[in-house]
Amino acid sequence: MGMAMGRPGLKTFYIIEILTQRTDEQHALNAAQIGTILENEYGVRVNRQTIYTEIEKLEETDMDIVKLDGKFGGYYLASRQFELPELKLMVDAVQSSRFITKKKSQELIKKLETLCSREEAKQLSSQVVVSDRLKTVNETIYYNVDKLHLAIYQNRQITFQYVDWNVQKELVLRHEGALYTVSPLHLVWDDENYYLIGFDEKAEKVKHYRVDKMRSMSILEAERSCASLEEKTDLAAFSKKTFGMFGGEDVNVSLLCKNHLAGVILDRFGTDVWMVPAGNDCFKAQVTVTLSPQFFGWVTAIGKDLQISGPEDVKEKYRLHLQEIFSQYGSQT
Repeated sequence: MGMAMGRPGLKTFYIIEILTQRTDEQHALNAAQIGTILENEYGVRVNRQTIYTEIEKLEETDMDIVKLDGKFGGYYLASRQFELPELKLMVDAVQSSRFITKKKSQELIKKLETLCSREEAKQLSSQVVVSDRLKTVNETIYYNVDKLHLAIYQNRQITFQYVDWNVQKELVLRHEGALYTVSPLHLVWDDENYYLIGFDEKAEKVKHYRVDKMRSMSILEAERSCASLEEKTDLAAFSKKTFGMFGGEDVNVSLLCKNHLAGVILDRFGTDVWMVPAGNDCFKAQVTVTLSPQFFGWVTAIGKDLQISGPEDVKEKYRLHLQEIFSQYGSQT
């Protein structure tokens, strides 16, 4: 094989690409095989000694290249920026995320596959099941997220229109297309949806908005009127007390629970929640929640082993909530 020809200045990059995409612990390539690929697929001819020298240079840059001796020996890239189990986790997150469209999911997974060898990429492909997952149809969410991050970074207000589904399965503008003016604070992921937490300039209060329901977003020249709230917003506390991202009044609630529900309470409210024994295989918990139908639904779903024990006005609101639901079904005769 002759000396380097064609595009020799790129041979180092090509060897990196070959090692990255075509080798792993189970698939090594020797110098002759690498040379053949370079010539046939990249149009670059090099001798074996040049390949040895190039690989030695790459090893000096801390690339984890392993040499296997013997008849079936060769070189392979032992470690990458992301290991295969990490990529599998990311693929699973992408394909199960409702806010990522089917088209974008497939594009992102293809990009993730380039971070491992081709043989390992087959394992990623084998676990991909996107077509039957519930996905958003809003492709603009990616641009919305980018604009929101930029607005927060630049300390600017934003405007946008907001949409809702109607019974004809159509997205229609809320309030006849009126523009919302908001000072963005944080983006959060909750209950399989992306939300913006922001200060509503007209209502003068903090609210949250589904990012996939935001349309015609623009960044304004006006500075955020409540930038100081960004640092004061405790996102961990916000997610613990909010059920389904429904707004409402924040209240301290006492819960009487059977002991087997300890894990349920800790998973929902965190390990800092106040809990004390209450006899008869029970404990009491003191929690702060945003009072909403979603919170009452959570209590109802757990069933008779969890009770709201106080305050009385919350118990009464829960009773009225249940009565309204029960009234929809009439009474037995």
